[in-house]
Amino acid sequence: MTQYDYIVIGAGSAGCVVANRLTEDPETSVLLLEAGNPDTKPEIQIPLDCTTLLGTEVDWGYFSEPEPYLDNRKIFCPRGKVLGGSSSINFLLYVRGNHHDYDRWQSLGNPGWSYQDVLPYFKKFEHQQRGASEYHGVDGELSVTDLIAPTTISQQFVEAAITLGYDYNPDFNGIQQEGVGPFQLTVKDGKRHSAAAAFLLPILDRPNLTVMTGAWVTRLLFEGTRAVGAEYLHKGILHQTRVDREVILSAGAFDSPKLLMLSGIGDAAQLQAMGISVVVDLPGVGQNLQDHIVVPFPYEATGDLHTAITSNGIAEAVLFLHSEGNLEAAPDLELVFGPILWAPPGYANSGLGFTGLVVLTHPQNIGSVSLRSPDAKDAPMIRLNYLQSQSDVKKLIDGIKLMRQLFHTSAFDPFRGREVAPGADVTSDAALEAYIRNVCGTVFHPIGTCKMGTDSMAVVDPELRVHGVQGLRVVDASIMPTVITGHTNAATMMIGEKAAALIKTAGSFSKQGQKVIAN
Repeated sequence: MTQYDYIVIGAGSAGCVVANRLTEDPETSVLLLEAGNPDTKPEIQIPLDCTTLLGTEVDWGYFSEPEPYLDNRKIFCPRGKVLGGSSSINFLLYVRGNHHDYDRWQSLGNPGWSYQDVLPYFKKFEHQQRGASEYHGVDGELSVTDLIAPTTISQQFVEAAITLGYDYNPDFNGIQQEGVGPFQLTVKDGKRHSAAAAFLLPILDRPNLTVMTGAWVTRLLFEGTRAVGAEYLHKGILHQTRVDREVILSAGAFDSPKLLMLSGIGDAAQLQAMGISVVVDLPGVGQNLQDHIVVPFPYEATGDLHTAITSNGIAEAVLFLHSEGNLEAAPDLELVFGPILWAPPGYANSGLGFTGLVVLTHPQNIGSVSLRSPDAKDAPMIRLNYLQSQSDVKKLIDGIKLMRQLFHTSAFDPFRGREVAPGADVTSDAALEAYIRNVCGTVFHPIGTCKMGTDSMAVVDPELRVHGVQGLRVVDASIMPTVITGHTNAATMMIGEKAAALIKTAGSFSKQGQKVIAN
């Protein structure tokens, strides 16, 4: 049985960063296990083709359970099943989150996670096109770039928001987040710059790094309460591998809690009911699921939109705002603009058009992830509980009304056609609520199911070590105690960066590693 210093489970936004940083020391051996295949699918590299990846072989293709507040609809919950994880199938938008988000994490009992604490880790991995500043770095691996030739209509969205009194903000990752402006993207030379492209592919020749794709981890191995390795399926054969130092679980907000539960870490009564031997009773595993809710608002276009180019993706501009005017908190609405027609099911979805996406950044609903069965091949049970709170519905209604107002400013006069959904005749709050409950979905930002903290429902401590066991950390978006006011890719990379520093501090490295293996 091959033995490594560290095993990293999941080659996503955090796992690729951790594998990169730990193998900087040539005497440290790392095995990186990824259930998906290499990121060779051509559409991965084309930013504008991002929507075509959803539901394909590079996506786990999860669905929620029937949602009780959405007339029992199941919500599609895509997650990357490929090198790079969800950073290989996402919409490439680089938004770190608000200063308040990280300060709140610290206030919840997580020292070292305030905005000032985490900013250096963001800067470390960033290669910012605009140059170095107090808020940005240029020496990192991840390319963060401005749009190339943004469409005319996206610039008109910015003008429309300014007309309504919102401030222009050229940098949502700088001194403040509020305002309207263009997105920055994780793009390099016109192609997607995923976590795999930035942190993993350039180091595949390191002799102390072994990357194994097509390796489906079925459970973690323990001796008592110490993690000592992992069991995984590869080409139909069950393997076990052991670790000298730590197992690092980076499988994401759905699969990290699933793997913990399959391995005996979770609510003891639920595990025993499924015949799983309990290693440690941690009732918070799989709880605290949070996510951003989105409602599409598409229009047909009557004029030339200046066609979106392939390197820009499907979203080009955004407005962050406080719907209730509370400037002492993070924005509660994000209005995203894209120069394509993207209508919900049941509505016309072809031809020239543009779309506003009304995103609720801090919904009140809390969901969960649980086991469907003790079989690792079974998808987890995901319960989102969207729109459990009427206050969330009200904010989304306000967001639709504002988006409609933006689209009816003079800036859109040369382009505005028919309102595709919900339709110009849908104006009452009751009718808008019905539309919202019928079409709302995820922005693909699930977090929180292995939350960081010291309370009874926390799963990991502020150094991301799993409570009650040794030699095991969770390093991905699942450790976030609360959802951020942004897009989770950058924040998850930051978590990987900070975790690698914590792991390095925890001990010296000793062993020369292994050669890279392809699947």
